[in-house]
Amino acid sequence: MDTAQSSLSMPTIDRPFGISLWPYFNKVFEALAGYPADEFRFLEGQTPMSTLKETATFILIYYVVILYGRRFMRDREPFKLKTLFLVHNFYLTMLSAILLALFIEQLSPILLRDGLFFAICNPNGGWTQPLVTLYYLNYLTKYLELLDTVFLFLKKKPLTFLHCYHHGATAFLCYTQLLGNTAVSWVPITLNLTVHVVMYWYYFQSARGIRVWWKEWVTRLQIVQFIVGLVFIYFASYIYFTSTYFPWLTNWGSCAGEEFAAFAGIASISSYLVLFILFYIATYKRDGRAPTARKAVRRMSQAPIPDPHLAEGHGRTTGAARIEAKYRTKV
Repeated sequence: MDTAQSSLSMPTIDRPFGISLWPYFNKVFEALAGYPADEFRFLEGQTPMSTLKETATFILIYYVVILYGRRFMRDREPFKLKTLFLVHNFYLTMLSAILLALFIEQLSPILLRDGLFFAICNPNGGWTQPLVTLYYLNYLTKYLELLDTVFLFLKKKPLTFLHCYHHGATAFLCYTQLLGNTAVSWVPITLNLTVHVVMYWYYFQSARGIRVWWKEWVTRLQIVQFIVGLVFIYFASYIYFTSTYFPWLTNWGSCAGEEFAAFAGIASISSYLVLFILFYIATYKRDGRAPTARKAVRRMSQAPIPDPHLAEGHGRTTGAARIEAKYRTKV
């Protein structure tokens, strides 16, 4: 009996954490959705938030809320919201950690038995039913993360271009990958979940008033995730396009996914990388010697979203603009 109990706690290829997480997740999913996670299918037009109209409408609402939320707060005192902010960051930390653990459990046997190429290019590797279920749940969390912006304007913190662009674009990016059946999706998603565990835990601790010494490493980790993610995305895209259109070029087979999804991933994550690098330089490496072009892009990444009220010539314009230009908001 002791031997049996001991074997249950020993990590294996199929149970990297010593226990099977999926059966527990299956039961929780069924309790919430009315059917087990094993039966989930992403069907365009049937699954909630599975159409371009739904996704675009929600993202548009996000930007409208930003515009009118700032107007609403214009002549009001900032809300404190400490407790809600703590809860928000804590549940996003835990949600990211749970999803990451489930991804690791699903990916470990695929990677260890069939190899990395199979996992990023074969639909039976990176596009299994359990993984698609997790992709979809990760996609839904992007809408929860939009609340980050709501907290910022309710607390009357400036909103940067980088923050607002990144949040809206990421929700759309996750949608395109679900439609595009991209087997490589798990790479940027697991990297992003890892970053979010660290990032939202940092915000949680910061909101508690705890000074965290590794604040700069959060941005560094974000930059690393984009670099690694792009390496995999460019590789998978190369395999797809060469096998489809240029078979005389060196390639190693074929890669699952749609062309529009490849272009969406390349464009979005490349833009994130540029903007986050410039944000990092502007925030942590100020030397005053940046070339003019780089300064211009840097200013764009950190530029506060304009307030129409301030643009109308009110007497507070100069002072408020100066404060916003100096303020560094989280991204």
